[in-house]
Amino acid sequence: MTDRTWFITGSSTGLGRTLAERALAAGHRVVATARRPEVLCDVIAQYPERALALRLDVTNHRQVDDAIDAAIARFGALDIVVNNAGYGLIGALEECSDAQIRANIETNLFGTINVIRAAIPHLRAQKSGHLVLMSAVAGLANHEGFSIYGATKFALEGIGEAMKLELGPLGVNVTLIEPGPFRTDFIGRSLERADRTIDDYRATSGKFAAYLDKIAGSQPGDPAKAAEAIIAAITAAAPPLRLVLGKFAHFFVRKKLDRMAAEMKEWETIGLPTDF
Repeated sequence: MTDRTWFITGSSTGLGRTLAERALAAGHRVVATARRPEVLCDVIAQYPERALALRLDVTNHRQVDDAIDAAIARFGALDIVVNNAGYGLIGALEECSDAQIRANIETNLFGTINVIRAAIPHLRAQKSGHLVLMSAVAGLANHEGFSIYGATKFALEGIGEAMKLELGPLGVNVTLIEPGPFRTDFIGRSLERADRTIDDYRATSGKFAAYLDKIAGSQPGDPAKAAEAIIAAITAAAPPLRLVLGKFAHFFVRKKLDRMAAEMKEWETIGLPTDF
């Protein structure tokens, strides 16, 4: 089906913009939102009948409600709501300031919750729709230096799992997307650095931060292929709960699952017999 209406947050650059462009090219309708919607003028100009750009800061409740209402007023309904807005925070937990921690959680977690809660009543009423949560490989297998950023993605994983059970019987699908490093501006414009550097973390969070800097501009993931994969999964007859994107993410997720299974087996003689 190529006549669905997509509502995508964080569409100004990166994977959000690429997804909006690819969905439009495939014949869908797209409501592309961003804090500066004027940067989407070129996209809208190509598809004036099927594209709408709206201003949206996901931490602003009024803007969220207004954007959802405007999207429905323009296209009649919402079919796929993609929660893509967010940014990274690199640094050991101790290195990040209180303000940085709260701001990252406010955008990545509560911003997503704001959009979800505004969209759900409409999806429930029409007994159809799809909520897409942009997680990350860090939401399943976290890295040193991503304690806060990863925590926001771990939280989305839990929300997505529960919503799948809550909304599935009502006709609404839920999918979590877990990308590895893709060639976008995430490492540059969308990655905030901790306010201070503590030498004791040089070999852990510092090393991972240096790795990110090293691969900036040469990340292995292709955003266009990611967008195509997301569209294929979301429009499938039986969409997945999780879609892991890229070799990097697949490697670390499999490694995490194997490690968890081995650790459970090793400690089950201690942990298992603890019931009455």
